[in-house]
Amino acid sequence: MDTSNPAVFVNAELLRNYVGRKVRAVIQVVRLDGAGVIGKSTDDQQLVVKGQPPTPLTNFVEVIGIAENPQSIHAEIWTNFGDTFDTHNYNQLCQLANGEYKHLFI
Repeated sequence: MDTSNPAVFVNAELLRNYVGRKVRAVIQVVRLDGAGVIGKSTDDQQLVVKGQPPTPLTNFVEVIGIAENPQSIHAEIWTNFGDTFDTHNYNQLCQLANGEYKHLFI
């Protein structure tokens, strides 16, 4: 496994800290648009994910890609996470991965 450029766990609030870097986020798909997907992050904020989503697309997806700006990610990898997902637990994971336990994730 290549660990030279890890993807940071983020929600929408944390995304602004990683513009230009590789990130991973789980979103709830709200709608498809021409450039990708409009979604809701695990902290209930809107995110735009650009790229080619998989077909079929489930209600929740994890994306790994480059944070283009504080509200958008250009996804390189899309993974369907199914139609139910515990967003609260994932949001807590994001907080831990960017706080006291950051050294365990990056």
